[in-house]
Parts: sequence; C-alpha cells; structure tokens
Amino acid sequence: MSAALVLIRHAQSVPPRSGVPDDPDRPLTSAGEAAARALVPELAALNPAAVLSSPLRRAIQTVQPTADHLGLPVITRHELREWDSGLVPSDDYADDYARAWADPAGRAGGGESLDELSARALAALRRIEREHPGRTVLIGSHGTFVSRALAALGHDVDWPFSRAMPMPAIYRVTIGVQ
Repeated sequence: MSAALVLIRHAQSVPPRSGVPDDPDRPLTSAGEAAARALVPELAALNPAAVLSSPLRRAIQTVQPTADHLGLPVITRHELREWDSGLVPSDDYADDYARAWADPAGRAGGGESLDELSARALAALRRIEREHPGRTVLIGSHGTFVSRALAALGHDVDWPFSRAMPMPAIYRVTIGVQ
C-alpha cells in the first residue's frame, strides 16, 4: 500500500553565518514565520495522519503551525535533517554546491556525499511509508534533502532546480513499499 508524502522545504530562515559551522537552532525570519502560518489551510486540507520533521529548528517551525492546528505533535527524525555536507557556510556556497552536484559521489570536507544523502532520504521515506500505509504524512525538511529525495524517487532534479527552490516549497509524492 502506498503513502502520500508531502515534502516541505522550510520557510525563509535567518541566513547562516559565513565561516562558522551552521547553527541547528537557526530560526525562521518573521517573513518565514508568516509563510509557515499561511501554509496551514493547504496542509491541513490534506488531512495528514502525522507531522514529521528534521530536528533543525527552521524545519520544525515551518510545520508547527499546521501541527498545532490539527492537534498533532511534530515528531522529529534525525534522518530528515539537511545534507551533512562537511562544508562551512560561505559567501560562495553556490560554487561548492555546484561542484557537489556535478560529482554526487564525492565528499567535500569529509561530509556526506549527495549520493549518500539520496540513499538516506529514500530510506527515510520508505520507513515513513511502512509506518503510515495508505495515509498522508507531512515532512518538514530542507532544500537539499528534498531535492535529493525527489531525485532518488526518479524525478529530474539538478543543482539549478535545487537552488531555485522557494522557501517554503511543497512537493507531493506517493511511495510504496519496495
């Protein structure tokens, strides 16, 4: 039996600080908070059985208003986190990401390769499907995670697609147990 999974890239967050490791507590901006609240009618109308999220604050804050509206908890899952790139945020991050997308098996800075992220994302989605067969599940996460999850499901996704992904973004996919 398949599940309807709704992948939600977090709303606009405070930018990472250049030159230091990313802060998992980086929050949404006030515009991001407003955008998260504006998602409530659309997401609630999907009648989700569960709301899952990356443990990073910005992802949780994006799905929390919908979870609150529905009376559901936000369940955090480590495997839904953003790409563990090994890269320190910088002003030229786009060049680093473009290189990674050109060689998805490569590792930058000792981190996770994009191929490894794709495998992690697909395993996470399959686990969610097994736990919620025939149901709709909201999944709050991050741009690179969502992009690589879509790629792992066979969608034509590349660096320009990922880079242009809005904040927030919603992608509905159906996945069945393999």
